[in-house]
Amino acid sequence: MTSASLAQALRACASGIYAAEAAVGMLIAHAAWLDRDDFRRFIDAAPGTGMAAIDWPAAAAALSAGQLPSSQGEQKMLRMAASIAGHAPVVLGDTITGIDDHNIQIVIAAILHASGQRRFPSIP
Repeated sequence: MTSASLAQALRACASGIYAAEAAVGMLIAHAAWLDRDDFRRFIDAAPGTGMAAIDWPAAAAALSAGQLPSSQGEQKMLRMAASIAGHAPVVLGDTITGIDDHNIQIVIAAILHASGQRRFPSIP
């Protein structure tokens, strides 16, 4: 499955659930995670349905256990996406510190989207 088709399948599965849409939108906008084979093991793509879902608790646990080597920025984005999806609480003050402007814009759009102001997929 290509990254584009995977993104489409994730969006289809999350459709109508603002927090899920926002979390998936964050990962798609951040771009680093969907291209990684080690992360794709946490994505369940249902054959023939055009839908896919992320196992957020397992991905967050693997990240915490050091099983997903990544930069601090990538880690923070995955943790915040999992948190918005409702599966991994984060300390926002610690998590947003040091994130570059592009990723802050992604986080802001995700928070607005999760609150009902639909922002994804059009993100800066």
